[in-house]
Amino acid sequence: MRRYLQKPIFELALTRKKMAFVSGPRQVGKTTLAKSFKSEFTEYEYKNWDESTFRRLWTKDPNSIKNLFDLAKDDSRRLLVLDEIHKAKNWKQKIKGLYDELSADLAVIVTGSARLNVFKKGGDSLMGRYLNFRLHPLSYGELHSKSSLDPEKWKSRLFSKKIDEGDQKVIESLMALSGFPEPYLSGSKKILNIWRKSRNEKIVREDLRDLSRLPELSQVEMLTSLLPEKVGNPLSVQSLREDLSVAHDTVKRWLTYLKELYYFFEVKPWNKSIPRSLKKEGKIYLYDWTEIEEEGFKFENLVACQLIKACHYWSDTGEGDFDLYYLRNKDKEEIDFLIVKNKKPWLSIESKFSETKVNHKTVDKFMKFTGCPYVQIVMQPNIWRNEGPQKLIASANRVFKDLP
Repeated sequence: MRRYLQKPIFELALTRKKMAFVSGPRQVGKTTLAKSFKSEFTEYEYKNWDESTFRRLWTKDPNSIKNLFDLAKDDSRRLLVLDEIHKAKNWKQKIKGLYDELSADLAVIVTGSARLNVFKKGGDSLMGRYLNFRLHPLSYGELHSKSSLDPEKWKSRLFSKKIDEGDQKVIESLMALSGFPEPYLSGSKKILNIWRKSRNEKIVREDLRDLSRLPELSQVEMLTSLLPEKVGNPLSVQSLREDLSVAHDTVKRWLTYLKELYYFFEVKPWNKSIPRSLKKEGKIYLYDWTEIEEEGFKFENLVACQLIKACHYWSDTGEGDFDLYYLRNKDKEEIDFLIVKNKKPWLSIESKFSETKVNHKTVDKFMKFTGCPYVQIVMQPNIWRNEGPQKLIASANRVFKDLP
């Protein structure tokens, strides 16, 4: 299937002779996406760091990769896909040399299941030579809409007209099977269970080992089994430390590694202009929300994934600097999410699995300080109701229309 990043990568990076760095969770479809561009080029090569022949070639002389192509044949550009190359020592320095010599002849896509900017040892800066794209799991917007609106048009549409009902079955399938292509497209919970077990083992036993060289992998596996219960609430590292019987700094280090490997992402509290706001405690959400048993938190996690995907897409494609936060004060009043554009509150969002009433007291208090509209997203279909100026309660399959 055609993924939502296909057009931006081609137009913003490859046609402008920039390398495209594509990162994202394991098995989200990075390699498939990268290979989908081969029809746009006269020649194409895919190389994976795990291939021993390629490792020897790269270690000895990265620039010899040009011999894989018949560059003298014509003036057209060729495509080179490098998968998991960030595992190589001094990979940034070597890829910089490759790019500087061959950028006129080669379009380069680099993919990885860890954030490519965390491998900072060795090498010169690649600034100006690449664009970064973050690939997320499938979402309602990507599955249901052929194209997405720019952020301002999407927000304006929410408060200017009633959006038609969407396909509730898509939301229900995402809730049950996750947004990862293999289990979602299979339509089978049995395949989901098999796939999840394999994926989690590979994240800890392979990706984490390559990133950190940690010896305590079995304890990190235990940590991953605890995290689904922590979704949607401010995360207490102290509580995890007590459960695992390890040092506070050790848990923080393990959590950092798991975040860099796209096992989960963190949403921090927004405290600017919010009296008595929380300062530090972030909430975590999993990229695979099917690990969560409680339906309310599972739905909140699905909403979080759709919103962070939209924020990353808008940021990566030049629409502005978008980030996702949440609102909570010391009186335990809270709104689940706040989208911030260019460091200013832009849209506050509450996730409710079944509640179709708005807590006006809390919402009005936070709207006073943020000055931005409010949307309450519910799982049930056929909901679309204005609750006052710039306040909307609506079904997920309507709000998520026209998002990436």
